[in-house]
Amino acid sequence: MRDDDVRIYVCGLTPSAQAHLGHARSFLFFDVLRRYLGHRGYHVTYVQNVTDIDDRSINAGKETGRNYHDIVDGYYAEFKASMRKLGTLEYDHEPYATRYIAPIQAMIRELVDRGHAYASKDGIYYRVSTFRNYGRLANRNVEELEAGARIEVDEHKEDPLDFALWKFAKPGEPSWAFEPYGDGRPGWHIECSAMARELLDPEGLGFDIHGGGADLIFPHHENEIAQSEPLMARPPMANFWVHGGLLLFDNRKMAKSLGNFEPLSDLLQRHDPQAIRWLFLQTGYRKVMNFTEDSIAAAGLGLARVKAAYRDLTPATDGEPATSPELDERMEAALDDDMNTAAALAGLYDAVSRSTPSRERLAYWLGVLGVAPNDSWLEEPVAVLAPDFTQRLQRALLESGFDSAANAIEGVEPADAIERVVAVRGEARRTKDWGASDRLRDALARSGVDVKDSKEGTTWSVALQ
Repeated sequence: MRDDDVRIYVCGLTPSAQAHLGHARSFLFFDVLRRYLGHRGYHVTYVQNVTDIDDRSINAGKETGRNYHDIVDGYYAEFKASMRKLGTLEYDHEPYATRYIAPIQAMIRELVDRGHAYASKDGIYYRVSTFRNYGRLANRNVEELEAGARIEVDEHKEDPLDFALWKFAKPGEPSWAFEPYGDGRPGWHIECSAMARELLDPEGLGFDIHGGGADLIFPHHENEIAQSEPLMARPPMANFWVHGGLLLFDNRKMAKSLGNFEPLSDLLQRHDPQAIRWLFLQTGYRKVMNFTEDSIAAAGLGLARVKAAYRDLTPATDGEPATSPELDERMEAALDDDMNTAAALAGLYDAVSRSTPSRERLAYWLGVLGVAPNDSWLEEPVAVLAPDFTQRLQRALLESGFDSAANAIEGVEPADAIERVVAVRGEARRTKDWGASDRLRDALARSGVDVKDSKEGTTWSVALQ
């Protein structure tokens, strides 16, 4: 870190196909990190690259007869439109790999000249044996890595762990001249190293934060370190490595083959972007997280609670500073603790329940979390059930162990389904089965229905959105 400057490089999208919510989760976290560092008084330089050349985009071009750049540009424009809906800040630098061929080639030359890389029949490879710290980031030793490594049929390298810095041109593939070695295109790992060095660390003294998803730790980030640090005046490449956890969909990794793949752009048509951000804030960024329709519905209810408080809070008067020392202290303590956004949300919930902050100070901290209030927050809410409400309620009942109740509302209109579940809960209360009563109430709440008990009986209402 140089004085009050923080330099961040995050491995961005490879837009050879449509982006999904798993991609967005990592980038949304780094958006919150940027905002909080700004709150703490730092000047942040944020770089998020675009891997606009890779095997998948090239193959997609061959299969469709389209130029690979058109494929990449289309998918990336869709991704950026989605991230704008999610409220992310614009990047300070957005380098495309194909626009940094010269810095990439310069780095490869240096590695060859110093004995860290070599040319072979099909490309130029990094010689892993020359870097004694290889495997440190992933906490794996070279012997362990070698046991699982293998050389593909069309690869010509000295060691199974060696990786491509430059791939010599094949017929029909895009390529760039590289004297005296031969025309070709860069490998994935060297792209990020060269762009990070060019934009954040030309002096070779290291930068502050390097981030990405946990799936990039090995081999991508491990290889970045190996090829970057031998050329630096003062390693390490980055002072901190920050990795976001995996996102599951209904307890499974999302994949088209599993039938649970949904493009990010489609998901944003069905759900409030702010509710999606709120959902992610509820889980620590390092943890594996499971996305379900019930979880996003519950996040929407939690956000609705904060919106209601925002409407009710008193605005600061003219000339009055919009401060709230108690809230500020609690939010900073949470976010200083490895960006514990779950604890930060707890602090917000507690503050609004006691009506302690001004509306402006609540808005400030919501902005730090990337969920800034807009004009719609001041509008009176409406009670709306989701189109798939009955199915959601069925899932909630099954998860709570009420299979018969779930079966009883199959195909039933929402209002009738609610009445049937409330009746089942009423029977549980009559027999003093308070555990079942609570679980049924929670199942209804997760589906968007509030239940209230009084001396006169039980009533229900649709949660306000």
